[in-house]
Amino acid sequence: MAARFCRHTCPRNCYNTCGLITLVDNGEIKELAGDPAHGYSHGHLCRLGYSYLDIQNHPDRVLSPLRQAPRGSGRWHRLGWDETLDLIAGKMVELAGRYGSFLPVFIYSNSGNIGLLHRAWSWLARSLGEVTTTTGSLCWSAGLDAMVYGYGSHNHPDPTAMARANYLLLWGANPAWTAMHQMEYINQARERGARLVVIDPVFTATAARADLYIQIKPGSDGALAAGMARHLWQRGHIDRHYLENHVQGWPEWQEYLAGLDPDELSAAAGIPWDLMAHLAEEYACNAPAAIWIGIGLQRHTNGGQNIRAINALAAMTGNLAREGGGVYYASPMACELFTTAWPEWMALEGRARTIPIYDLARGLKEATAPPVKMALLANANPLGQNAVTEELQRALAGLELVVVSGQFLTETARVADIFLPATTFFEGWDVVPSYWHHWIGINEPAVPPRGECRSDIQIVSGLAAALNKAAPGSCPFPCNLTEEEWLTAVFNPGVYRLLGIRDYRDLLDGPKELKLPVNPWAEGRFATPSGRYEIYSRQAAAAGLPPLPVYQPAAAGFEAYPYRLLTPHTNAGLNSQFYNLEDVPEALALVHPRLASEKGLESGNQIRLYNEWGEVVIMVAISELVPPQTILCHQRPLPGGQALNSLTPPLATDMGSVSSGGPGVAYYDTFVNIAPLQ
Repeated sequence: MAARFCRHTCPRNCYNTCGLITLVDNGEIKELAGDPAHGYSHGHLCRLGYSYLDIQNHPDRVLSPLRQAPRGSGRWHRLGWDETLDLIAGKMVELAGRYGSFLPVFIYSNSGNIGLLHRAWSWLARSLGEVTTTTGSLCWSAGLDAMVYGYGSHNHPDPTAMARANYLLLWGANPAWTAMHQMEYINQARERGARLVVIDPVFTATAARADLYIQIKPGSDGALAAGMARHLWQRGHIDRHYLENHVQGWPEWQEYLAGLDPDELSAAAGIPWDLMAHLAEEYACNAPAAIWIGIGLQRHTNGGQNIRAINALAAMTGNLAREGGGVYYASPMACELFTTAWPEWMALEGRARTIPIYDLARGLKEATAPPVKMALLANANPLGQNAVTEELQRALAGLELVVVSGQFLTETARVADIFLPATTFFEGWDVVPSYWHHWIGINEPAVPPRGECRSDIQIVSGLAAALNKAAPGSCPFPCNLTEEEWLTAVFNPGVYRLLGIRDYRDLLDGPKELKLPVNPWAEGRFATPSGRYEIYSRQAAAAGLPPLPVYQPAAAGFEAYPYRLLTPHTNAGLNSQFYNLEDVPEALALVHPRLASEKGLESGNQIRLYNEWGEVVIMVAISELVPPQTILCHQRPLPGGQALNSLTPPLATDMGSVSSGGPGVAYYDTFVNIAPLQ
């Protein structure tokens, strides 16, 4: 067989969504590289991208269906696919017979793979109708809603336009680690003379590259934004024409700003008023100015309100209309362009029982009439990523059957009854839209699936067939389509028109760019009820929120647990993925020298981090990168199977219902205490 090249798109939950190329010879991937035809990533990959062949061929990858008996024993034995799917389907049908519906079945699929065909589990849930699922998102709920209340949709400018900005304000974003390809466009702007400012509680790798770094108290971003807005209004650094013609709520916002105390805002943010005023003037006087709002910034109980206040700055200065300016967050808009619903077999949609994702453990335990008795978990590792993981593990232990689909025996898989081996993106067809840029690429199979692995769409199709065998007519999910037929279904004429192609196979010649406006708000027309940018939002008021982006004080610790715990991404992995590779740094708790002195800690000590929800033991490192009352633990595996999120309380963000059906998890309002390990 002659050597050939295959095209792929990285399906991880990441800004970059890079294009890749593999060289395949005699049925084996010989080389992996970035795709130079990809107009955003330009043939470059991050260190994780280059590790994919290690993942593909990892000795711990599970290659056949397994059953563990008893649960949690580590004693796994191999099953055939027919036997496995019949067992799962049989349990589902038995529960439906016992309780009168599939409501005892909990189906949970998250963002471990963001390819469209990996939504198969969610499509299955929607086709069955009366099942139990979740509302909300672990990642971005509050921020998406904040964008909707202001703009009417969660859209943003083309991120390549940052190269044309004169001022770049990165607010809680660390692209040097988490969006490395965007640094190219940031650097292009700086070569043209743009100023780079980073606002972050932590002195990040991106902050080290900035012209100005401002260390803010976590969760107080709204105080800084309101202070900047007040100063701009009082000094007249506003675009009155834009405000009068394209903004709703300017008079109400002025009235609110007039009543603010600068000293109180300064104290809340931990930033001197002079610096706050200087930052405001720099931003207003260097148009076009771009603001990038990081996803972590909204992981607070006041996170959505904070983002609304930041958005108001761009409206006040007219930067929303300027190419190279505006506000960037993240957006599922490209994904929503594809067809992801087929009414003829999703007719039961809307009848599911939902559990809030921020409090999944309690939701599973307290579900009644009927109780949850079974879980199907895919593209997710809830015992590593959700809140109160110890309680969640107890909730899963109380179920009659737990099924996990994946590639490795994760924390969650190790407490399951059945493991379903999933393919990698080298082994099947898919399309992966980005939530950041406008480029769309294909995934084509480079090699056959290893062992007996199947893609999620194939697994779900097989399960649907097994359900209909056990109970004819019980599952309307189409079970005889190939992956390529599914791709034909998810594409539509509108997407083809925007991509300038006639068939998804045209993407085999190279990724294509969606022909979308560089700046969707350039004409001053918004998707809000008023058609204007809405500082004052009646939609927010109807949801029980303040109509204005008024500052909501940041959550605070208390005597027993006074220290805030931040758990951002590292560049060595993504959420709970990639950490089974060999070069993963040891997990550390970074503490400020002042806190270390107060607690008698030295770098290299083993310490206890604890609160009312759990406890972990971790090595400490003394660092001035973090604020004095904050402890920083990058997301990495902890020894002994510990989970950082055993410390995370089931706290909801302030928004999320419009975009995600419910709020997200307020991860960064976790408070702990710290003590040397005795």
